[in-house]
Amino acid sequence: MEAAPNDMQQAPATRRVHDAQRHPRLARELATLAAMFAINCRELHGERVGLCDDCAALLVYATRRLDRCVFGDNKPTCAKCTVHCYSAEKREDVRAVMRYAGPRMMWRHPVLAIRHVLDGRRPAPALPGHSR
Repeated sequence: MEAAPNDMQQAPATRRVHDAQRHPRLARELATLAAMFAINCRELHGERVGLCDDCAALLVYATRRLDRCVFGDNKPTCAKCTVHCYSAEKREDVRAVMRYAGPRMMWRHPVLAIRHVLDGRRPAPALPGHSR
């Protein structure tokens, strides 16, 4: 007997980083990422509204990684993180976006930029379930 599509095993529940009430730190990090992608895509890919297909796919990937972050709201910035959850290729793509858009964030989104710098100064927490 075949299982109905609804009976199939589903992916584990995620944090839903869009929920700023429950996960303010992750929601802010997602807003920062989205702003960086918008700057990068507008200036390098010529998109005036929204994101090009490649940038949109990379932002969806980054959002999925944030949703599944083992640190939750204690998450450090990716540069200081002890767990590398992005694939090597995607990590380089996101770094390229951040390298380009990061310096420009201060002019377009100063509050997000300052909060991101401050978040980057927080120490990276120990991996849940492990002691240092």
